[in-house]
Amino acid sequence: MTDVGDPTANGRAAESAVLTSAATWCDRCGADATAGPHPGCATARVLEPPRYCGRCRRRMKVQVLPVGWSAVCVEHGEIRG
Repeated sequence: MTDVGDPTANGRAAESAVLTSAATWCDRCGADATAGPHPGCATARVLEPPRYCGRCRRRMKVQVLPVGWSAVCVEHGEIRG
């Protein structure tokens, strides 16, 4: 699907969603993404949408649909997958 709110996320694989050029937080657990690897988060990310904004660490409003998901950060907008 397309990404509306974050141009750095276009076409990203689920495994690489923790660290993007603008991300400093893990989008799965909300912890500091630069502190080290998050193997549990990488495994869960294959099947689940992000829960936290990787840019500001806010909890996102996530909606899971039969054809994908959407996650909305009040500061940075919507991403879809």
